[in-house]
Parts: sequence; C-alpha cells; structure tokens
Amino acid sequence: MHKLIADLRRKQQIFHEDGANVSMLRVVMADGTCANVLYRLMRWFAEMKLSPLAYLCYQLNKLLNGCVIGIGADFGPGFVLMHPVGVVINSKVRGENNITLESGVVIGDEKGRSPVLGNDIFIGAGAKVIGPVHIGNKVKVGANAVVTKSAPESATMLGVPAKPYSR
Repeated sequence: MHKLIADLRRKQQIFHEDGANVSMLRVVMADGTCANVLYRLMRWFAEMKLSPLAYLCYQLNKLLNGCVIGIGADFGPGFVLMHPVGVVINSKVRGENNITLESGVVIGDEKGRSPVLGNDIFIGAGAKVIGPVHIGNKVKVGANAVVTKSAPESATMLGVPAKPYSR
C-alpha cells in the first residue's frame, strides 16, 4: 500500500511541476491512476502467492486501460503511468524509484534479457527500451526513441537508435 501512496504523491508532484496544483482526489481521478492501482494490486497478489487474483488484475488492466504489465515486472515507489494506453512491459523488467511513463511505451526483452531502470526516469510517448540495457539515474527518453544500448546517468536519449543528446 505504501508504494501505491508514493505513486500517487509522485503523480501529484508531476502535476505541480507542470504548474497545476491539484488535490489528491484529482490525482486519483486522473488518467492512468486506475492502471497504477491495478498494477500495484497485481504485484501484491503475486507476492502473496495469490496467482489467480494477480492474473485477474493483469487481465483487467489490459481490458480497462489497454495496458499490459507482466506480473513479474517490479518497480519501486513513485511509478507513474501518465497515460496507460499502449504501454507494454515485460515480466522481467526491474525499475527503481520515480519512473514515469507516457502512452505507447514498450519496455521489453530480447532473447530473455530485459532492461533495468534506475531512479528518476522519464520515458516519452511511443518510446521503446529493448533488451539487456541499463538506464542510468535521471535519464529522459524522448518520444518515439528506440533504446537498444545502455543510457548513462543524466542523459537525454533521442532518435532511432537512441543516442545521448548533447547541446
């Protein structure tokens, strides 16, 4: 439950950083929150060895939100799905704290090896992160970028294939 509360607080902070002071009720009613709740419930049921209930949450997320997050995918507190439609995350993906995803993001494996994400990461709409890559802390992945190689800390990854952007 504490991870879900941290997710909601992080989403409220994102709104605040964008100039919108919103109440927690507004955050709960926002797009993506249902997907976050179902993900956290799915993980809790899986940890409690209640696989049928975890699978039910998985299916509900797919049906209600157009969002597929593998039962084994594990993210720390502050995980935010801003717009869940089209999000696909492999079961082997691991992520730390404060990870924000936009719509259409795919985080998938290649030959059984999946990405590992650090802290404070933003992944833009339509971006793909594929294979055994490590995404360092404070990384931003631009919209529609395709990340197939590890991203260094504090990088902004752009393009196909994605490369660190330098000014």
